[in-house]
Amino acid sequence: MITVTEATASAGALQRLSDEGVSIWLDDLSRRRIESGNLAGLVATRNVVGVTTNPSIFQAAIGSGEGYEEQLADLAVRGVTVDEAVRMMTTADVRAAADVLRPVYDATGGRDGRVSIEVDPRLAHDTAATVAEARQLAWLVDRPNVMIKIPATKAGLPAITEVIGAGISVNVTLIFSLERYREVMDAYLAGLEQAQAAGLDLSAVHSVASFFVSRVDAEIDKRLTLLGTDEALALKGRAALANARLAYEAYEQVFAGPRWQALGGARANRQRPLWASTGVKDPAYKDTLYVDELVAPGTVNTMPEATLNAVADHGDVQGDTVSGGYAQARADLAAVERLGISYDEVVRQLEDEGVAKFEVAWQDLLDAVTKSLNSKGVDA
Repeated sequence: MITVTEATASAGALQRLSDEGVSIWLDDLSRRRIESGNLAGLVATRNVVGVTTNPSIFQAAIGSGEGYEEQLADLAVRGVTVDEAVRMMTTADVRAAADVLRPVYDATGGRDGRVSIEVDPRLAHDTAATVAEARQLAWLVDRPNVMIKIPATKAGLPAITEVIGAGISVNVTLIFSLERYREVMDAYLAGLEQAQAAGLDLSAVHSVASFFVSRVDAEIDKRLTLLGTDEALALKGRAALANARLAYEAYEQVFAGPRWQALGGARANRQRPLWASTGVKDPAYKDTLYVDELVAPGTVNTMPEATLNAVADHGDVQGDTVSGGYAQARADLAAVERLGISYDEVVRQLEDEGVAKFEVAWQDLLDAVTKSLNSKGVDA
């Protein structure tokens, strides 16, 4: 991790990315990152204007124990449950990060300076519980620049509408398919319409739709490799970019339509596409692939720090690399389908795996905190 003083001469690519209308968010958070000044340093020197978290990130941070010892001891003395302990620690980190990002939030009128925290992944298939958890998290963090992450499961869609309708900003996560992405945008617009009917200020409600990238290539490339033909191998590394580019096309279509025009006239904000899972999984690919090739205005790219540093060092930002590439994107996905690889099957599998992975990470976090609380003589 860099320090506040480590401004880099190679930040040109990051600045060009910002100039192209891409908001750079960091896909990581820990108490050590906040308290050391590292997060503030990334904001100052690396164009970082937001932070995303997920259960895996918190499992890595809190599971290490570093920086959490004093709070864990206090929670143990109070005899809180392990679920309450985890929520107290995660919301404390998000609240502190939100304070670091608050100047960005103020300077951008709420567009950036956002910090995201996810609902309990075990609630991914329970609409009512997701809504209740989202309300609780917004209340616990108590910062205007928090975003509540809700997974784009079938049960998550009506929850998105209800939470947006209550005036709470939402980061919709775990989007893999174009069909589901359109459903997410529809859920967002329905939520804005509910908020408008309730007399809420639409300009205060923001949302991003986290469209996952590298996991699509990881799964489809695996299947292409098994086929092993020249045609199959030539398609490796193309499906994820094609999928994301077609998602941006869908975004352009929805937010140019009459339904949006009515809401935009009431000062509503577009739900920006956010490119998630942008660290490459295949070492054969350039480590900035999912940044260089997904440059488009009005988007967010949330990066792990390794990717952020790679872009600063050798990113190749050459303007918009998304708009106008839709015909080729459709051709690439169609070519994959012709080889017998089902797009619908892949994206359904990735959604199921994504929810399951976060559930496992959350359980690992609960187990680690339980062990810490028990070691202090308290039955968690």
